[in-house]
Amino acid sequence: MIDSRQLHGFKGPKADVLATLKQAQPLTTGELAEKFRVTPNALRRHLKDLEADGFVAYQREKRGVGQPVFAYRLTSNGERLFPNSYEEALSSALELIRTRIGSDAVVEVFRKRWEAIAVRAKPELDGLPLQERAQKLATILSSLGYMAEMSGGDGSILRENNCTIRAIVDQFPEVCAAEEQFIQDVLGADVTRHSHIAKGANCCEYCIAERPDHSADAPQAPTGLTHRLQETK
Repeated sequence: MIDSRQLHGFKGPKADVLATLKQAQPLTTGELAEKFRVTPNALRRHLKDLEADGFVAYQREKRGVGQPVFAYRLTSNGERLFPNSYEEALSSALELIRTRIGSDAVVEVFRKRWEAIAVRAKPELDGLPLQERAQKLATILSSLGYMAEMSGGDGSILRENNCTIRAIVDQFPEVCAAEEQFIQDVLGADVTRHSHIAKGANCCEYCIAERPDHSADAPQAPTGLTHRLQETK
């Protein structure tokens, strides 16, 4: 479950509704009620208030046979309630970099950012089994506003329910490669992105798997980002 305490200006049931929609929208009143184990009537007042304030909206959806249902999702104003770590000035600066130097230079800016995060995370992750490293990484990412969580029976799925640089990604989709490389290198694992917020998904979802030659007692030979970090020591 997303931590609704990360929402700006909301608490209580309304914050929980917004956070749940962020994770799994669109949802009907009945589906929301089932998640919270309350009656649909108990949620309707909160949904009406959020709709009146412009944070949620509903639309008719055809789901299989039977009558269409009304499903709620966040509006653009609702999406803006979630953590964002960018400013308009950053977008302008990155555009200038791309114009004068090229797209690779934009990716390098974000690669350096992830390298700095990796340096801070490495002591906390070293020596742990992959599943524990992934769980701690999710906690670190959540502290940065990504609202990350682990799922899957074996903890093999890392899900980011919020993109803290959404406007930047829309303009510079190439920067997402730096994030994927960071996750792969800091975990020392094979990482494959299965869904992508920038392509319309509700979350960025990564499948994490042990490398064939990796074991908890034999650290993976450094490659990529990890190798560059060790070279600088």
